[in-house]
Amino acid sequence: MSKLKRILFGTDFTPASRKAFEEALSLCRETGAELLLAHVYSTPASLPAELALTPDTYEQLDEKLREDAQAKLRALGEEARRVEVRERTFLLSGAPDEALVEAAGQTGVDLVVLGTHGRTGAARFFLGSVASKVIATASCPVLTVRAA
Repeated sequence: MSKLKRILFGTDFTPASRKAFEEALSLCRETGAELLLAHVYSTPASLPAELALTPDTYEQLDEKLREDAQAKLRALGEEARRVEVRERTFLLSGAPDEALVEAAGQTGVDLVVLGTHGRTGAARFFLGSVASKVIATASCPVLTVRAA
């Protein structure tokens, strides 16, 4: 594993991604690799008509959600620096699997680390799996870490 120079960790800030973050940190410490912390931001979903927001209010909500995501990425970055891991943060947009694969390609990472929720059966079929899609399309190895 000493040839790892850059590791991309994709997070959705759920408990499922926490264990994967710890694994990514461990790998970076062992290999000296740089950790790229990425979150794929999605704009707020359409709201029912009775909850419709004015454009200004919607923009304020969108900005607040972006700021919250940036703050969570910064907190992960601070945690990485405390254990002497070099890091950079990326707030991406778009479909999560596509954005992560594109970022991995553009930054030349050697490994992508993702947490999995461990869904099986119908739940996985209907909800899909970002990790499965990244595994299928990434040009580098992908390490998945199950939360449970």
